[in-house]
Amino acid sequence: MILTATWNPRGEAQRLIRLLPRLQQVYDQIVVVIPPEAVIGGEASRQALHLQHYPGLDIQQSAQWGAGRYLALQRAVERSADAIQYADLDRLLRWVETREDEWRAIASRIPGVDCLVIGRSPRAYATHPQAIVATEAISNHVVSSFLGSSMDVSAGSKGFSRRAAECILANTRPQPALGTDAEWPLVLHKSGFWVEYTEADGLDWESADQYQEKAADASDQRRAAEAYDSNPKHWDYRVRVAMEIVDAALRVMNAE
Repeated sequence: MILTATWNPRGEAQRLIRLLPRLQQVYDQIVVVIPPEAVIGGEASRQALHLQHYPGLDIQQSAQWGAGRYLALQRAVERSADAIQYADLDRLLRWVETREDEWRAIASRIPGVDCLVIGRSPRAYATHPQAIVATEAISNHVVSSFLGSSMDVSAGSKGFSRRAAECILANTRPQPALGTDAEWPLVLHKSGFWVEYTEADGLDWESADQYQEKAADASDQRRAAEAYDSNPKHWDYRVRVAMEIVDAALRVMNAE
């Protein structure tokens, strides 16, 4: 099984190095796609690029960050993966660090399915800013209606068989990136694949971990979430993200 991830580095490099032995116990190969250096810049960029020298890590820079998720999935298929877990790397690192047993148990299910959407449990969702919770309730509702089952599709963690990944690549385009939360499972659903679902406590809010030596505790998460909600620009951004996901869902379902 290959882990393929996108990562906009915000100080997580040392945590990734520390957790790499655990990741390599579960995944045969690890592919990580990062943005163009002009986007991320600075020390975070240098640390991420340095990781190219670590055995078992394939660090790729995407010329267009919007194409990062598509490139990550494509790279895993090119490496002859039988099973693939896609993840947003910052969120996955928190999951491995805080609830390793749960992560291992859910990852072990991926080789036996065509598509596993891994969502956030109510406990995990409660750690997020309201700007995320309120807007994702809309996009998740729309996508769930098309899938015929209630799911949180926007946690940045999904598992695919090789056959399912090939179907996605053949029937989608590289952009928009966040629209893949809806696009990928809906393309598979329309193509006759069974889309399974599970929830994880370990997919709680990861942004409070940025530039920290370890995963933030609950009080730090709460303070960061309150600060996030206090900025109107964040609400505007989250509305636009939800619309991108809804637009992708409608595009897939309206396609011939």
